[in-house]
Amino acid sequence: MAAIPSSITVRMYNVGFGDCFLLTFHYGASERTARHMLVDFGSSAAPRHAPKDYMRRIAEDIARQTKGKLDVLVATHRHRDHISGFAAEGAGAGKIIAALKPDHVILPWTEHPDAAPDARAARFLGSLETMHELAGAALRTSRNPGFAGRETRAQLQFLGDDNLKNLSAVENLIGMGKRGKAWYVNAGMTLNTLLPGVNITVLGPPTLEQSDSIRTERARDPHEFWQFCNFWEARLRTLEAASKPATPPDDPPPSVRWFIQQTRRVEAAQMLELVRELDTVLNNTSVILLLEAGSRKLLFPGDAQIENWTFALRNPSWRKLLADVNLYKVGHHGSLNATPKSLWKLFHHKGSEQQPERLQSLCSTRSGKHGNARAGTEVPRRILVEELRKNSAFASSDEDCASGLSKTFEIRL
Repeated sequence: MAAIPSSITVRMYNVGFGDCFLLTFHYGASERTARHMLVDFGSSAAPRHAPKDYMRRIAEDIARQTKGKLDVLVATHRHRDHISGFAAEGAGAGKIIAALKPDHVILPWTEHPDAAPDARAARFLGSLETMHELAGAALRTSRNPGFAGRETRAQLQFLGDDNLKNLSAVENLIGMGKRGKAWYVNAGMTLNTLLPGVNITVLGPPTLEQSDSIRTERARDPHEFWQFCNFWEARLRTLEAASKPATPPDDPPPSVRWFIQQTRRVEAAQMLELVRELDTVLNNTSVILLLEAGSRKLLFPGDAQIENWTFALRNPSWRKLLADVNLYKVGHHGSLNATPKSLWKLFHHKGSEQQPERLQSLCSTRSGKHGNARAGTEVPRRILVEELRKNSAFASSDEDCASGLSKTFEIRL
């Protein structure tokens, strides 16, 4: 087998609001010499007009494309829209992927069954567990029609569902790792022996020893309050109480009815903010991979947000590595906080259509399912998409895969 791939095929699957990318590294003319890497397989909202079994159909196509063998599987983080397809219940998609027997399974360090080397890490991981319970309470609350308005309840349902533990998928991933080789990665690791001629640098997530930034919901939060389990446990008890239907007095006077409505409105706003913060925390455990083959570089950052990116972007050697990226998987489905401007400014290959070897950007997303355009939080973010269209060869699963399961992109080395 040749030491360096001759080309790479990147297949972006139309999973709706989620991520699923199959990378095929070609070595010579024979298909038997190809190696395959799957990066995520999840969805929290189906593609428009998709059949009910669309995830299974995608899994079957992955099996066909890989000829029944997967070399590397990457699950960037625990969110449903990145790993739900790995769930092993019934005869679904997860069993099809497991049957491909990946040789290597890459997961963030936070998923390691024994990942609690010190009290600080144990507290961090304990908080994550409590926060998954909080997501379940938010999901239950969203089903109470008297609690809040339709739009707020829809957001609670979407975020609560996405932030559940996704236990079946995680257990299936860990099982695949035990059958092959599991890599629970953190920033600074290199995985250069997994695929011939392909260097893989892990840029994130950092461990708590490397950076405290992933412990905060936002870089501007001075208190870092979420790290303490009792904070989230207190909020969990509050949400559990709110998820139960309220029993106001019979025919209360107008002033009491107004007070009840206002109280529920405040509770709903606070609950939605808490679940959004949980969403951010899990995004900051996302694996960031930089793949190098020949002169080409591919960047797959999962849903990493600024707190995760900060550690990598402070490293001068990594900034240099990132400067000539050729293909960028757009972070967090095109959200406003997952493509830091400091990262975007590094890319030398961005530019107009006349730019030689123009940057390719791929965005797996579905518009209208997350965020609010009036608040400037819609996903994908309009301003970001405009910049990507202007200064890169932009493709979106929402638009470019609408007529089929996937769209392919060829990279010659």
